[in-house]
Amino acid sequence: MSKLKYEKPVISKITAGVPNKFGMPAKQRIISEIDGIPVPKLMEDFGSPVFVISEQTIRDTYAEAKRAFETRYPKVQFAWSYKTNYLDAVCNVFHDEGSWAEVVSGFEFQKALSNGVSGSNIIFNGPEKSEEDLTLAINHNACIHIDHFDELYLLIETTRKLNKKARVAIRVNLDAGIYPIWDRFGFNYENGEAWNAINRIMLAENLEMIGLHTHIGTYIMVASAYAVAATKLSNLYMAIYRKFDHWLKYIDLGGGFASKNTLKGAYMPGSETCPSFDEYAEAISNAIISSEIPHENLPVLFMETGRALVDDAGYLLTTVLANKRSTQGRRTMVIDAGVNLLFTTFWYNLGVFPSKEVSTHVEESTIYGPLCMNIDVIRDAINFPQSKVGDQLVIERVGAYNMTQWMQFITFRPNVVMIDLEGKAHVIRRKENLDSLQSFEVAIKK
Repeated sequence: MSKLKYEKPVISKITAGVPNKFGMPAKQRIISEIDGIPVPKLMEDFGSPVFVISEQTIRDTYAEAKRAFETRYPKVQFAWSYKTNYLDAVCNVFHDEGSWAEVVSGFEFQKALSNGVSGSNIIFNGPEKSEEDLTLAINHNACIHIDHFDELYLLIETTRKLNKKARVAIRVNLDAGIYPIWDRFGFNYENGEAWNAINRIMLAENLEMIGLHTHIGTYIMVASAYAVAATKLSNLYMAIYRKFDHWLKYIDLGGGFASKNTLKGAYMPGSETCPSFDEYAEAISNAIISSEIPHENLPVLFMETGRALVDDAGYLLTTVLANKRSTQGRRTMVIDAGVNLLFTTFWYNLGVFPSKEVSTHVEESTIYGPLCMNIDVIRDAINFPQSKVGDQLVIERVGAYNMTQWMQFITFRPNVVMIDLEGKAHVIRRKENLDSLQSFEVAIKK
């Protein structure tokens, strides 16, 4: 008979049937499997830590978003945001569902091409496009979204050198009633800068203006802000027609939809407060349909949402390395996954859950990663059951940005696994080792 594990006595106030300000007491949630595969099996096969992505969740979420928009607006096209997660296996699921590619660098443009995306189905955003990047985009007939006047002048010069036309749009920044206003990117609507840029483009013989684009920010919690943005772009759309007798092909409302993650400092969980795809779609479609644009000339509506489409599909499986007590008496835990792998933990209270029943007692705890740096905090304060060394934990909603903003620091980056529609797990990015790390180093010969 094994020795019973010691658990520190805990005094808990009985609140049966009486909610406190956070609601009714809830039983500790457990994530024991992902798409039918037990967590211990995944960690046995692919190590710890390991990222796991659910293909089924990606497709289900995409279908939900597509339904929300296509039932409200007649012409909708999604473009997958490569910077959100540009692992090929992930991108190709979105492309298989019909999504175009939205890229913000020459590197991402080339990655989209390598994934079989036609250049004419690539939207090229971002403030940094070299002449080489613009040449690549022009030769592949991409949709180039101009960010500033210097880029406009470089693009005009490049089209002259190539003696080719470029399909272009402009990025517009505007006051949608949320702050801070993202005025770093694009041309301003309110001060007339955007209209100035449009006039210059319409005068350029090698530029074909086909659309308008805005991206009002990130993790936008107010769907009505998109209605304001859509209204202002619709006004520009009609102004272009009135002056130049020219109908644009599309209006692009960008991304920025909130996922169900909970922002740090939020009183309520994101799963309760974030707008649904239906709410975003309702606000955007109403604004465009109710504008002065004739129904027979409605533009294609482009959406570039990334985070809200993939966050729920990603998990990070990790192992408890140690339990400690801080000098203030708070229980702390060290796990084998740090902020080098979880960039989003700096602004989210990520959900961390046991993979099995470990204890009925919970205690306010701090969860640290394994890095030798004081900022390596996964959760600063979380009510968590007493876990022992070797227990396996699951961190949910990590599909967006963590696998593009991660870094090799102190520890190697781990395997990334995708579970396909048949419930089989495949490595889609191999874990690093010393050879892969040193392969880019060049020794100095003496």
